[in-house]
Amino acid sequence: MSKLFTPIGIGDLTLKNRIVIAPMCQYSAEDGRMTDWHMIHLGQLALSGAGLLTIEAAAVTPEGRITYADVGLWDDETEAAMARVLKAIRDWSDIPVAIQLAHAGRKASTDKPWLGGAQIAPDHPNGWQTVAPTAEPFTPGSHAPLALDRAGLDHIRDGFVQAARRSVRLGLDAIQLHGAHGYLLHQFLSPLSNRRDDDYGGSLENRMRFPLEVFEAVKAAVPANYPVSVRVSGTDWVEGGWDAEQTVAFSVALEQRGASAVHVSSGGLDPRQAIPLSPGYQVPLARAVKAAVGIPVVAVGLITDFDHAEAIVATGDADMIAIARGALYDPRWPWHAAAHLGAQVDAAPQYLRSQPRNYRDLFYSK
Repeated sequence: MSKLFTPIGIGDLTLKNRIVIAPMCQYSAEDGRMTDWHMIHLGQLALSGAGLLTIEAAAVTPEGRITYADVGLWDDETEAAMARVLKAIRDWSDIPVAIQLAHAGRKASTDKPWLGGAQIAPDHPNGWQTVAPTAEPFTPGSHAPLALDRAGLDHIRDGFVQAARRSVRLGLDAIQLHGAHGYLLHQFLSPLSNRRDDDYGGSLENRMRFPLEVFEAVKAAVPANYPVSVRVSGTDWVEGGWDAEQTVAFSVALEQRGASAVHVSSGGLDPRQAIPLSPGYQVPLARAVKAAVGIPVVAVGLITDFDHAEAIVATGDADMIAIARGALYDPRWPWHAAAHLGAQVDAAPQYLRSQPRNYRDLFYSK
């Protein structure tokens, strides 16, 4: 039996298989509000047969967006727009849906990637003043962020809490906090971006303090055993930066506070990063976390081969695998993986006739 296609529990949520569709920003929102593009995009992925679908990074405050076209969840209008998309998904699919809540910090106020992705100045109509642990820009020459004071920290923490409450009200099945890829929570963790000399900077304990405060506040705001996970960058890929050892310590601290899972990615914090790209290049980072915690661990990064995905889970390197761009290229990747591994997936009844003759047992019977 394929290990990849066995059930797994995360908090009070049970997934039918161990394939996660990772959050992928679409830069297609209007003032934080989801549009028809999100209905098309998430709708097709909701029919993928994966165990879990994750909505892209949703900013918890307007200034927490990466670009002016990012999805948000900070007011009634952004909540209503997301509710419309979720209703369309729920009407036609029973796939569990999670959301990633995020704040971009100093990497905010940028243009869409296909328009160059450069930072936009605060005085531009599509730009705003960014914030960060300390007033150091992401790249030389970029507009410097403002260092967050106590009031700023409280505002962002409360933004995460309110977005979490909206997520529960929307009927979302799980929440993931974005602590990776150089965004705000990661900026507090890494000594390369956090140069504070107060209780939120310096030692590892201090650098973890604000991300853990955010996690604890979110955890307290949702029902008991409601799944709350965190996405982390296992390393900055820069000498003297955040690394695997610190990631393990942070993951242990999250588990102690009730985290349901840890999703291990890497990089994104410093332009000097030297990433050794190859299939499964981040799996060793997940393996290190897996050895230290008892909660589920998700591996991600250039996992495109079916046997490779199976081996990651079967050998215990991670409990689940996530696919992102691979799912955009092939939205039926879980179908094809199941066919290859002799397993089964859910399929919409409208698609049952598509089952190839040589894979008669591919789809679960309805």
